[in-house]
Amino acid sequence: MGPITATIKRFLPTSLLGRSLMIIVTPLVILQLVSAAIFYETHWDKVTLKLARGVAGDIAAVISLMRLSPGPENRDWIFTIAANNMGFEVSLNEGAVLPNSSWKPSGLMERMLARAMTSHVSKPFLIDTVSRSRHVVIDVQLASGVLRVATARKRLFSSTAYVFVIWMVGTSMILFAVATIFMRNQVKPIRRLADAADDFGKGRDVSNFKPEGASEVRQAASAFLAMRERIVRQISQRTDMLAGVSHDLRTPLTRMKLQLEMLGDEGATADLKADIAEMEHMLDGYLAFARGEGTEEPKTTDLTEMLNETAAQARRQGGAVDLHIEGQLTAPLRPNAFRRCLTNLVDNAIQYAEHVSVRAGQRGDGIEITIDDDGPGIPEAQHDEVFKPFYRIEGSRNPGTGGVGLGMTIARDVIRGHGGEITLGDSPNGGLRVRIRVPL
Repeated sequence: MGPITATIKRFLPTSLLGRSLMIIVTPLVILQLVSAAIFYETHWDKVTLKLARGVAGDIAAVISLMRLSPGPENRDWIFTIAANNMGFEVSLNEGAVLPNSSWKPSGLMERMLARAMTSHVSKPFLIDTVSRSRHVVIDVQLASGVLRVATARKRLFSSTAYVFVIWMVGTSMILFAVATIFMRNQVKPIRRLADAADDFGKGRDVSNFKPEGASEVRQAASAFLAMRERIVRQISQRTDMLAGVSHDLRTPLTRMKLQLEMLGDEGATADLKADIAEMEHMLDGYLAFARGEGTEEPKTTDLTEMLNETAAQARRQGGAVDLHIEGQLTAPLRPNAFRRCLTNLVDNAIQYAEHVSVRAGQRGDGIEITIDDDGPGIPEAQHDEVFKPFYRIEGSRNPGTGGVGLGMTIARDVIRGHGGEITLGDSPNGGLRVRIRVPL
């Protein structure tokens, strides 16, 4: 993409309404400009020329009368006739001579009047359109002196030009207003569909959304609702299936525990009891991950209070947690799911670190939460791997710590269910940094 194309795109509207109006308005503006050019080149020129010829013909008639009836005694009645019948203010400066200047007509009216004077009068002349605001003054060189004729501007200017401009601008504004109203009504269903998709991606309720608008928009809305129903049904089926699996597996595990208890030999059954406990732990973790949070309805949640409770719970477990919150934070969340996510992340941090720092604040159109620790951290090459189900990091983060490899997976599942994102990085404290961003 060239710099010219990039510059053009920078000034073009980005919204569908703006682009639709531009598509409608651009041909309209071009049509109006072409119409104005045609009007100026044909109608206006011809009308102005005819008006100028009328004024020039009247001036020629006055000069002819003065030639046929010379003398000061006839001048007064000739000038009176010119004033009464032609609308002229006529005077004669006897013995005067026009200045020898290179006057050239500037505007359309001057050009047409000069053309008409040259054709009808055939005498030296000067045209003054500046000295008097409502009149045009024409000086004609005669043998006896300079004849000055002042006529109203309206005799040389057609009011149809104003009517045409007003009509052109008025109709354009009316058409633009009508187009704006209709296009806005057409864009509203698309905007509602986009909002519904955004809310659904953030895990919010979209049950009130209904297909409306043009047939193509209704088709897209119906496809969105069908997709939503499939996703909700899939989550529900997954939850029900795993709840059944959990029930079916717990029953034999319980029988195995009872049988081990009846054996009584602690030394021989200790390893089996530990395996069964680990299986139960893994089963609980997997069920929590797979169940998701589709059944919990989002609601406006006091995130500040939730963070304080999470930090207080971690301190009761012996963790050194430093909490800093910027202002009062509220957001539409699934409170139980989000609380479990924060608890998993904070507990994971205090398990491997001596000190944990939690900061939260609003950043733009979302809320950002960072959790820093001074623990061993996670190698950068494994930042993506830790989000995989049942993935465990060897070393300090091993099965012996009690984890089953689902804490980070559940956290990401919850955050993405709110339309947000969770990322890992290096903490300035030397350990791991977990950054959470949730849209408002």
